[in-house]
Amino acid sequence: MSTDNEVPGRSRAESEVVELVSSLIRFDTSNTGDLATTKGERECAEWVAGQLEEVGYETEYVESGAPGRGNVFARLKGADPNRGALMLHGHLDVVPAEPADWQVHPFSGAVEDGYVWGRGAVDMKDMVGMILAVARSFKAEGVVPPRDLVFAFVADEEAGGRYGCQWLVEHRPDLFEGVTEAVGEVGGFSLTVPRPDGSERRLYLVETAEKGLGWMRLTARGRAGHGSFLHTDNAVTTLAQAVARLGTHQFPLVMTDAVAEFLAAAAEETGLDFDPASPDLDGTLAKLGSIANIIGATLRDTANPTMLAAGYKANVIPQTAEAVVDCRILPGRRAEFEKTVDELIGPDVEREWITSLDSYETTFDGDLVDAMNGAILEHDPGARTVPYMLSGGTDAKAFAKLGIRCFGFAPLRLPPDLDFSALFHGVDERVPVDSLLFGTRVLEHFLSHS
Repeated sequence: MSTDNEVPGRSRAESEVVELVSSLIRFDTSNTGDLATTKGERECAEWVAGQLEEVGYETEYVESGAPGRGNVFARLKGADPNRGALMLHGHLDVVPAEPADWQVHPFSGAVEDGYVWGRGAVDMKDMVGMILAVARSFKAEGVVPPRDLVFAFVADEEAGGRYGCQWLVEHRPDLFEGVTEAVGEVGGFSLTVPRPDGSERRLYLVETAEKGLGWMRLTARGRAGHGSFLHTDNAVTTLAQAVARLGTHQFPLVMTDAVAEFLAAAAEETGLDFDPASPDLDGTLAKLGSIANIIGATLRDTANPTMLAAGYKANVIPQTAEAVVDCRILPGRRAEFEKTVDELIGPDVEREWITSLDSYETTFDGDLVDAMNGAILEHDPGARTVPYMLSGGTDAKAFAKLGIRCFGFAPLRLPPDLDFSALFHGVDERVPVDSLLFGTRVLEHFLSHS
């Protein structure tokens, strides 16, 4: 990428970031979760490697367990080789998108109306582009960070990382040699909240915890037969009843440290009372806007049915029926969660984990947190950083197995009226250009002081 597009008053990284994000979106890296129908990340990964090599990096391209599942690694030496390295990681795959549903083509990378549009704009080619822009700038300008920086661009996050981070951790731990801390997605974005005096405050949410992820298959078996007969052993009926019980069950409220810290900060800023014992806690959370969808989901376990399959003809009662349930489990709750599920589905339905990934949590303290806070305040002095728990999951789950302390910190200063959480996996996914410029400045400061 040429540097001829540098804009007066902007750093090299700021001048490149929008074009980099747009270019990344144009690579269709849709991940269906099925190797037979997933194109893979190779083409995009090779392009990323080329962008790094253009400014002098030595890169390593690795395919993680299947052809085309491309990953790229590069390292920038820091001033203190005795300190643990900091890894910046981003995934190159995206969830599928149906072009007919979008205002613009989801793989156009269009820059219109102050936004970069397309699948991956917030999940997470925005962060990949910011990492790439800062990595290129540091290398081209001879910046020596305080410690080694490892840049990792990986595959298959959207399907749980079996052909991405999990494979890499198991088969290529050498790629993470010396890494003690890591920063990835779904954190560092702003939430604008009202204050009692009528003013507003931007809170920047740093992810310090994630719920566990489990995709569960439920199977009911019965006696096949003619659809016109009386039938008391119908697998479809048995499964449907179990799925309804599970899908409508509300798990108990559990207050984890990360959620408690977030709610305490939100209460201090807004004057609202987020009392866990309140019968209208959900209503109070709703006053925080779209982020309530995430925060509400971190107060309890969830089990949402997402797929059903049974039968092959209208007048044939099938022998089996299956469902898939997306389960998200709070730290320390796995055994109790499984016990409740077994009670709800009953003895006539079998369950098995298709994918099962542990929860993760760390504390909101230490030098790296101080560096995040300092970088945000440098560019948004009236703001405040707060910890929170992600209701979903990221590649941090795999990296934590190597003893790496992980955070979500992809800084974006967002318009107060933007429903940011709805853009994840949503139609018309887009990221504000100004947010990318802000995030790039913050990352430059953060990596220069971490």
